[in-house]
Amino acid sequence: MTVEDLQELAEQEQQRQEKFTNRLMYCAAAGCVSCGSINVRDMLKKALAEKNLAATVEVVGTGCMGLCGEGPLVKVLPEGTLYQRVDETVARKIVEEHLVTKTPVKDNEIDTSHPFFAEQMKIVLENCGRIDAEKIEEYIAVEGYAALARVVTEMQPAEVVEEVRKSGLRGRGGAGYSTGLKWGIVRKVQSDTKYVVCNADEGDPGAFMDRSVLEGDPHRILEGMAIAGYAVGAQQGYIYVRAEYPLAIERLRLAIKQAERLGLLGNRIFDSQFNFRIDLRIGAGAFVCGEETALIRSIEGRRGRPRPRPPYPSEKGLWGMPTLLNNVETYANIAPIIRKGSTWFAAIGTPKSTGTKVFALAGKIRNTGLIEVPMGISLRKIVFDIGGGTPEGTEFKAAQTGGPSGGCIPAAHLDVPVDYESLSSVGSIMGSGGMIVMDSTSNMVDVAKYFMDFCKDESCGKCIPCRVGTVHIHGLLERIAQGKATTNDLPLLEELCMMVKETSLCGLGQSAPNPVLSTLRFFRNEYEELLQEPATFVPSGTDTPPTTH
Repeated sequence: MTVEDLQELAEQEQQRQEKFTNRLMYCAAAGCVSCGSINVRDMLKKALAEKNLAATVEVVGTGCMGLCGEGPLVKVLPEGTLYQRVDETVARKIVEEHLVTKTPVKDNEIDTSHPFFAEQMKIVLENCGRIDAEKIEEYIAVEGYAALARVVTEMQPAEVVEEVRKSGLRGRGGAGYSTGLKWGIVRKVQSDTKYVVCNADEGDPGAFMDRSVLEGDPHRILEGMAIAGYAVGAQQGYIYVRAEYPLAIERLRLAIKQAERLGLLGNRIFDSQFNFRIDLRIGAGAFVCGEETALIRSIEGRRGRPRPRPPYPSEKGLWGMPTLLNNVETYANIAPIIRKGSTWFAAIGTPKSTGTKVFALAGKIRNTGLIEVPMGISLRKIVFDIGGGTPEGTEFKAAQTGGPSGGCIPAAHLDVPVDYESLSSVGSIMGSGGMIVMDSTSNMVDVAKYFMDFCKDESCGKCIPCRVGTVHIHGLLERIAQGKATTNDLPLLEELCMMVKETSLCGLGQSAPNPVLSTLRFFRNEYEELLQEPATFVPSGTDTPPTTH
């Protein structure tokens, strides 16, 4: 495969698509598939055949289109009309009314000027709803692998690292470390063998950002990893994905085979000296394997347990070799940065938090689904404009960001900008992108107890503070929720949380108390309402308790 071959393939696919008067893009992501989108696909094809339109209208499975709570979704191209809650009856109407009589199916049509769509900015998700995730030709037709071609044929590795650094891209896995700086460290380490690893072990409750990208645009991850491999001097990549994502795994395997067939992965990529391969490693679903050193041990076939750092994986990682490790969303940003330039990317968001962020919006909110917004957007705009606010009859109470590692942000801080520093200032974190909204019906003690229950079960048990501390924190929360705790237990709970936070080995234990501490900070009254006064000790032989001074 040469650069000219890539351009020719893109033109051929574009010409193929232009032969169709319409393309019916049905959501083939896991959420819509579970709601019956495969039946919708079959009905669309059947109705097209009955109306003799099968030769001029193409039915295409695509990635998540965002409004997951209203699925299955179908988009009609080129006009871009979007339909919600499409079943077999509505699918037939789309063909018979929208395509034949040019009359939109009003009952199911979505207003795409709604803030849910208008306030978003798609970079990572730009191809979801636009291409068939299972056809590499469709990815190539929208400039897929063009960034890799440019990097391999026109740029030096140091130039690639510098371009990523100037973009200001920070790791989207949670910690927010500079991607360019991390790449630069790995590149400078002298070693004949280096590895590039993609962390697709998305384990936060309510989070499905990475899964949706893998299902809807798998080649973008392969291209980002290959660019990273060229930049740091690696020839082998691994994608570590949890087994609970069978559709993502299936499409990744297909994408790897397709890229290898066209010579976009393997030896002498674009007739250069650059060789790069990618393999999958399937995780068993342990939350702790989202921590980089535990993930690396799991790839090696060992039990996924964190180890102390330093040495960091950039110096001594997979099989003791320098290893670059980023998550799915981070790699998904790389190709657009190379294609459009670091200056373009750096102009989006805020000076310290550039670009966009993908969130899985869930909980007590009207518009649940997948969104991508510029960094720095206010939490209020996400919840009320994009999310549509809380259900009728309830009021917003808090938004929890960062999954089990994050904190709950109350209504008083709704205008906080959603960026790394601002979220940290109110006791939360960006995390990988889960955002759960709670309303006036939510009990914050129960919320804290739920996340602590999750963390204690997911603790690997290697270090005592996490293994024992999370169990005791959960026990205290259980006593409080049952009304059995006293006012003496609240200081004990806070002290225990700080001990676990400050002494645990890895990020799981260090961040596990965050939901408890943030709810204590902003919703302390809900704890205090459940507490009893401690019993007074009465010495034997007395009728009344002693007087205290």
